[in-house]
Amino acid sequence: MDKYRSAAIQILKKVKRPLHAKEITRLALEAGILETDGATPEQSMNARLVTDINSKKEASDFIKTAPATYDLNHEKKEVKNSKKVIEVEKEAEEKILVSTSFTGKAGEHLVCSELLFRGYNASIMSVDIGMDIAATKDNKLFSIQVKTANLNKYNTYNFDVRKLSFERHQSGNVFYIFVLKGSQNHFLILPYYEMERKVTEKAILEINRSKTYRVNISMRDKKIYLGSQKHEMGYFLNNWDIIK
Repeated sequence: MDKYRSAAIQILKKVKRPLHAKEITRLALEAGILETDGATPEQSMNARLVTDINSKKEASDFIKTAPATYDLNHEKKEVKNSKKVIEVEKEAEEKILVSTSFTGKAGEHLVCSELLFRGYNASIMSVDIGMDIAATKDNKLFSIQVKTANLNKYNTYNFDVRKLSFERHQSGNVFYIFVLKGSQNHFLILPYYEMERKVTEKAILEINRSKTYRVNISMRDKKIYLGSQKHEMGYFLNNWDIIK
């Protein structure tokens, strides 16, 4: 079972009432039972549930009670998955993965371009070793991980960082760049030590049974915050000079 359907089942079982796809997604992300780097997880959730209902009919785990609103199907009929149903599910999951992959890659290319314009020799890693970009300047090597997201309906940008990857790259030359997509793109550039400090201060939370760090970024009154308004991060916003 894919992660969106599984998360939806868990949330709907807990609340015991129909919920809009956006609300299902929000609760799943907050509970740490759904992880995604996608820019539009609410749309992915809605598409996945619609596909499940349309392909399985009475055998679906879900029913639609209103536009983009779902509940568990308590009269679900148990039938074996046909080849057609399996193919439809696979196609829907591939579309979600492709969309997420494109968003992530777009963010990497955007950051790489910015670095090149600023005099760094930068290139995107061809092999996934936990870092996305390697950059050099003044005979110094920098490792950079890029995360990209759109502003969601709650006026926040949500990012997930794998805890294992974070702990593996403990170094002063590691930087995390969070791309805040919008009409004007912004970049929150955090050195490893600052990420580590915010984890200690609980501005960055552990989710998914402590396997993932959730980074919530918000902008209010032209100021940027990490986690809550106790952690104002204006110094790190679009400050490329930090990478040195």
